[in-house]
Amino acid sequence: METSRNIFLVGLMGAGKTTIGRQLAQRLRKEFIDADQEIVRRTGVRIGTIFEIEGEEGFRAREAQVLESLTQLDDVVLATGGGVVLRRENRERLKARGFVIYLRAQPRDLYLRTRHDKGRPLLQTGDPLVRLEELYGVRDPLYCEVADLVVDTGRQSVSALVGQLLKRLPEACRLSA
Repeated sequence: METSRNIFLVGLMGAGKTTIGRQLAQRLRKEFIDADQEIVRRTGVRIGTIFEIEGEEGFRAREAQVLESLTQLDDVVLATGGGVVLRRENRERLKARGFVIYLRAQPRDLYLRTRHDKGRPLLQTGDPLVRLEELYGVRDPLYCEVADLVVDTGRQSVSALVGQLLKRLPEACRLSA
């Protein structure tokens, strides 16, 4: 990995990428960006609407375009969407352009965190826990492939996780412009 000050967070929905990313960016004095929020900002519609109109494949194409531009920024903490690792080119961009942290959470914990959230199109199913288990089975190996650091989120507090990450980040990631 080249010396980069970018930090990219990957993991399933509900793993804490946005929440942890915001606090990590604040502590490191970096800009925080949420890729899903950037997609909403650029398109002017909710992600659920994109899924309804264009399907998952249409959303993934938009996600890849946004990731291409966001990973070229410098000195950012970027929370990616949960499915960003499904495309090889996305995994390559993440690996080449920053330090990748996989926030790993077990499907049961993710279910407890997301069960009331109606804004997650992939969980609008009869059994969201089964869906999370399926997603975990497919994506966990891809997250591990791309990750420079894997952190099990479990039931730790956000501040404890951020503290743990700060201790484990390479010096290059801690430097701010």
